[in-house]
Amino acid sequence: MRNNNEYQAQFDAARDNPEKFWGEAAQAIRWSREPTQIIDDSNVPFYRWFADGELNTCDNCLDRHVDAGRGDVVALIHDSPVTDSQQRYTYAQLRDAVARFAGVIRDQGVDKGDRVIIYMPMIPEAVIAMLACARIGAVHSVVFGGFAGAELAKRIDDATPKLVLSASCGIEPTRTVEYKPLLDSGIELAEHKVERCVIFQRDTLTCDLIEGRDVDWQAALADATPADCVPLAATDPLYVLYTSGTTGKPKGVVRDNGGHAVAMHYSMKAVYGVAPDDVFWTASDVGWVVGHSYCVYAPLLLGCTSVLYEGKPVGTPDAGAFWRVIAEHKVNVFFTAPTAFRAVKKVDPQGELAKQYDVSSLRALFLAGEHCDPDTAVWAGTHLNVPVVDHWWQTETAWPMAANPLGIEQLDVPLGSAGRPVPGYDTHVLGPDGAEVVNGEMGDICVKLPLPPGCFPTLWQNDARYKSSYLEDFPGYYRSGDAGYFDADGNLWVMSRVDDIINVAGHRLSTGMIEEVIAAHPDVAEAAVVGAFDADKGQLPVAMVVLKSGVTRSNDDVIAALIALVRERIGPVAAFRKATIVERLPKTRSGKVVRATLREIADGKDWTTPATIDDPAILTDIEEQLGRIGYARSRS
Repeated sequence: MRNNNEYQAQFDAARDNPEKFWGEAAQAIRWSREPTQIIDDSNVPFYRWFADGELNTCDNCLDRHVDAGRGDVVALIHDSPVTDSQQRYTYAQLRDAVARFAGVIRDQGVDKGDRVIIYMPMIPEAVIAMLACARIGAVHSVVFGGFAGAELAKRIDDATPKLVLSASCGIEPTRTVEYKPLLDSGIELAEHKVERCVIFQRDTLTCDLIEGRDVDWQAALADATPADCVPLAATDPLYVLYTSGTTGKPKGVVRDNGGHAVAMHYSMKAVYGVAPDDVFWTASDVGWVVGHSYCVYAPLLLGCTSVLYEGKPVGTPDAGAFWRVIAEHKVNVFFTAPTAFRAVKKVDPQGELAKQYDVSSLRALFLAGEHCDPDTAVWAGTHLNVPVVDHWWQTETAWPMAANPLGIEQLDVPLGSAGRPVPGYDTHVLGPDGAEVVNGEMGDICVKLPLPPGCFPTLWQNDARYKSSYLEDFPGYYRSGDAGYFDADGNLWVMSRVDDIINVAGHRLSTGMIEEVIAAHPDVAEAAVVGAFDADKGQLPVAMVVLKSGVTRSNDDVIAALIALVRERIGPVAAFRKATIVERLPKTRSGKVVRATLREIADGKDWTTPATIDDPAILTDIEEQLGRIGYARSRS
């Protein structure tokens, strides 16, 4: 551990003179027009970074490295235990594949600024599709392949894409997921009508194509002419990524080109401590922000080798999967969610499988997506013999807000803390009155504006929601939606969400979205969904459901139907399996369901009756009901 306070020097520099700090960081990027205006604050709160600069993100990810003589360096390793196959692309090979497929996209009538939805499994073609969009200036929006047609339809209607890129199937350890029926359903349900789809046929399962709409991926490639990189304004959108909204309507987080490229490059060195030619593995789906940032863009911007993994922590084939990938590909830095290590620990608690592999190449393990319990961090660190860094960030920010920044200085961060604010994030914990609270006191975690480069400048076509959702509660600050506190040493402790977003195995889902689906069932009058602690997945949704009068079906039949409905409408990622039928929901006199109290009851915690509740007895009844399905006090 170094003691020369490099972290504090960088933090102070970024806070006190952000123009100088980020102007220097921007020199690592290749610009077709160098920015002279580092930050444009002429339209507060809509700050813009590198406003007069011009670049292309794909050029910086691929062409720049080839031009520098690094074309033979491996850029991407696809490791797929579910198909028992591996592929490797050098930077030159990946550039050529992307340029060729960019020609396919262009041939479908897609121009700069048009949106393209990507609905694909974890295969190289997904990465190629993302980079090909970036190459010609199309705005991609990746939708996780596990989402059902109704959720896909919402994203189609908001993004209004000209083109959808998809595949015939995704492959799970025990089943093959047909993507085409889900895609067709989403297109049918959407009001915006997609005119063209390009479909990649996988060997495991092929699908029928709709004449006049669907195009075969390989056939289109055969006739395509490679496309060159299109110069883009730094403020032009690179992608839109949807995150759950508390109303059930997804929010389209916009990512720009210039600020994103600078931040991704900086974060790889400063936070993760990697260098060009290092092997970086992020075990995340490209449908989530972690996959965007650290499977695809950040490693390639720096010139690393990125591992794209199509498998699970356990079951493909066993709990030694992580150790095998690290050993086989000589991974230097590994990033995954704590829930993945909990799954490995559950199957192999003594770490016997870890002893079968040489993981000495690894220098650090990073965990994010949910709070990591100290036991899991200690277990992982023991078997990997490396620092374990639990860090914190969000879809909205694209890169870490708090961490132990190994590339700057390894700090003394206690287990359970998310670390120190990363340079660029002027982070504060505020009370309800907007004043900063004392160390050790819980409050809203907020970041003083402007947010650093890489963070979202707005929501897709919804500036008003951007302001109302994130900026209005604490003027001059971005409200993260998380609650926590600083300790006396400046470490940030992120304790809980302040809204009703739940975290299921690293996937952020809105309880409002699940409630909306349940309430759509003809037997249901109303429902409340909360996240309850789960040792393996972090949280699981639990529903309390009020039936309409006159329902004759059994409670068990209704619950089974609701579980099936959520799976159909949202997908298996919701992991919704527990519900109880109640007489009525506990509400305040103003009609609000007391969700915070319900969460405490579900977790078996001590709870107090809210002063504003209309009928205190109902909470005791619900505690008993939840106990019967394995929650509340019975789980202690």
